[in-house]
Amino acid sequence: MPNNYINRTIETKLDEMYGNFPSILITGARQSGKSTVLQYIANTKKENINEVSLDDLNERTMAIEDPETFLRLHGVPLIIDEFQYAPNLLSYIKIKIDEARKNEMFGDGTKVGTLYFLTGSQVFETMENITESLAGRVGIIDLYPLSTREIYGLKEDIFIPNIDLIKNKQPLKYEYLDNVFERIFRGSYPELYKNTEINIETFFSSYLRTYIERDVRKIINIQDEPKFLKFISSLAARTGQEFNASDIAKDVGIDSETVNKWTGVLSNTYIIFLLQPHMNNNVGRIIKRPKIYFMDTGLACYLTGYVSPETLQKSSYSGQIFETYVISEIIKSYTNNQRDPKKHLYYYRDNNGREIDLLIIDGDNIYPVEIKKGANPDKDAIKNFNIVKKFEMNSPNGCVICLTKDIHAINENNYMIPIEYI
Repeated sequence: MPNNYINRTIETKLDEMYGNFPSILITGARQSGKSTVLQYIANTKKENINEVSLDDLNERTMAIEDPETFLRLHGVPLIIDEFQYAPNLLSYIKIKIDEARKNEMFGDGTKVGTLYFLTGSQVFETMENITESLAGRVGIIDLYPLSTREIYGLKEDIFIPNIDLIKNKQPLKYEYLDNVFERIFRGSYPELYKNTEINIETFFSSYLRTYIERDVRKIINIQDEPKFLKFISSLAARTGQEFNASDIAKDVGIDSETVNKWTGVLSNTYIIFLLQPHMNNNVGRIIKRPKIYFMDTGLACYLTGYVSPETLQKSSYSGQIFETYVISEIIKSYTNNQRDPKKHLYYYRDNNGREIDLLIIDGDNIYPVEIKKGANPDKDAIKNFNIVKKFEMNSPNGCVICLTKDIHAINENNYMIPIEYI
């Protein structure tokens, strides 16, 4: 492997699965590093693994029209990249796995091991086909682009803002505001760190073109590509805000049903994450709309027209993109450690305008979290934290994630935490 490979947190889970599941599936955004991490694992195991991408039209045609010959031609073990283009392959993979299992049990006893490694960038179609065809035969891992801890080579645990855990956590190196916004502007796709000379605007322009042609058109029939680009740009301008389909529909010039459909596409291809509100019977009149977060801040900045970290930092967009960066990093900490963020991460807002940016649930504990771009937020940042008392859960402490240099107590139960600890 090249020496500029960036180790991924999911390698630990992949290593556990390797040899114990007859097939392994990694789902994630296009160019998030799915194939690369599989190649790395194969290299560390010193096993010769074939690889084929169904982005290749010739390979895709054979996989669709003659799947049995396709599998025989490439042998095992085999990495099949973007396998969702030929979902009929799964039935034939199941047959191959079952034959190998039968041979292990009643034949020459050869251990099945891992025969197929699959990657896909369309979660809903991918998971539906997997559930039907490979139930009990596949280990599944989600992968977003790089987390900041992966970029800097630090251990990545799930982010739980328990102050005792935070104080024992190794922080990232402290960086000034300019450096933070340079990282936010660049985003987190591996190619931008493997090739630091690449033009960021060129990269995202090509990325969008490929994404629309190979993912979006496969899922929905887009007759007006400029309108879809306007839609995704409109959504990027709203990152960190509540999802309101009718407002977006008016902005783009489409109906709300189309907005909902296209938003689902972005969510199911890992471009955005919809953070759900926390529902509790003891609290009435809660806003039920999710909040939109782009999972790559660089892509969001490109879509909203920012051309440099300096202009981004000085803009009115800086607060919401900073919040997006923090939330996306926390989401990655959960998915990278095989924990479902949708079961642990929420936000709160009621009809009285009281809001908490993030609620993190860990067992019976709930942690209120506010996110502020400044270095010294005042006590107003925690003014709504007492709402969590109504949830009838333990609340060991709350925190404000901000640009402070060190951990500081706001009061006996709440703390300012530098972003270097996420």
